[in-house]
Amino acid sequence: MSATRSEAPLLGELMPWSVAPMRLGRDWVLAPDRRTLRARWEALVRAEGAGRREELFSSTRARTTRTSVAALPGQRTGTGRLARETGPCPEPVRVMHGPFDEQWLIPDHRLIDAARPELWRVADDSHQLFAVEPGYVPQATPGPCVLVSALLPDGRSPAGRPGRIRPLHRRPGGREPNLTPGVLPLLSACYGHEVAAGDVLAWALAAAEPSPAGAVVPLPAGPDVWAAGVELGRRMTAVQVRGARGGERPRLPGGRRPYVRAAVPAWPSALRYDADTEALHLGEGRVSPVPAAAWDFHVGGVRVLEMWFERRTARGEPGTLEAIRPSEWPQEWTSDLLELITVLALLGELGAGREELRRAVAGAGAGITRDDLTAAGVLPVPDTARRPASVLDHQEEGPEGQFALL
Repeated sequence: MSATRSEAPLLGELMPWSVAPMRLGRDWVLAPDRRTLRARWEALVRAEGAGRREELFSSTRARTTRTSVAALPGQRTGTGRLARETGPCPEPVRVMHGPFDEQWLIPDHRLIDAARPELWRVADDSHQLFAVEPGYVPQATPGPCVLVSALLPDGRSPAGRPGRIRPLHRRPGGREPNLTPGVLPLLSACYGHEVAAGDVLAWALAAAEPSPAGAVVPLPAGPDVWAAGVELGRRMTAVQVRGARGGERPRLPGGRRPYVRAAVPAWPSALRYDADTEALHLGEGRVSPVPAAAWDFHVGGVRVLEMWFERRTARGEPGTLEAIRPSEWPQEWTSDLLELITVLALLGELGAGREELRRAVAGAGAGITRDDLTAAGVLPVPDTARRPASVLDHQEEGPEGQFALL
């Protein structure tokens, strides 16, 4: 068996059920802080006249203020037509907006063009993880082609390329792994010990390589390289999920932790990096030390820190809900920035391990190919494995307060 890049399986062949990124339809339903979302909601429901409310809402073919739609699974939000809504803002939920950007979303199905209810249905606070493929960008600055999130991700690609979201489990509570039937027994027999679904995801994080067809996941034949890759992937997962699932929040060692050296102004005008002093400047504000690996961290050809800053300083068009934002830079945004720098710095350090693993996989020679998976009956993927499982074990509220038909 020789596992060249072209012969290795794709992530989509190992984790076959995937969901397209969410399509919000309107940017005002997402924000870096909850207060902004509540202020936008209040402006919407207090707008005088149906025409003004419709204008503020930013109607699309999928959603208007008169659209009748069911509630999102697990969310207690209204299902009456938004044109009649007068109640308080639904409680915002934390989501992952694109790569590494934790933001808040109003989880109201009436506001979102394509919320992907099947993702909300399998989300839970203790077991579920989501693998995200941001989308292939040719000749992009090197960066990870698979990310992981404990938060529900919107799957947005920084470069606007189509990506995919792959839940680790097909049912809430960590039930039924989203893996091609037969792959776990095959890998367990190959490596001499029981392989779990989380091991496959960890390996993919550490070993996956980008390709136009999707993330390529080479599978080694021997247990030693596999064990090293799984351990590396677990460390990468722990950093990216930021303390979720009972873990510790990521921290750099003393002396390398970023601190605010000069206060961030009310609205920083620009972001720049000084490599000589390892300082990140937000207008007159300054944060250091910021390792070069954190500043240079790219996903989909886009620098993560620049994208994070631009999203928070973009001004919406006057008179729109997007224009409602904090009057000055919130302290919580600075705290979020410090944590993001830490996450990117730690992942940058683990990048050396990924390079070492890549060499080990190439040097090992023999690996498990797509032909081997086909011969073992694992491939081709059965159609049922590419569809969501039936997880409707309770009633969900449909439009206008009626229960959905199951």
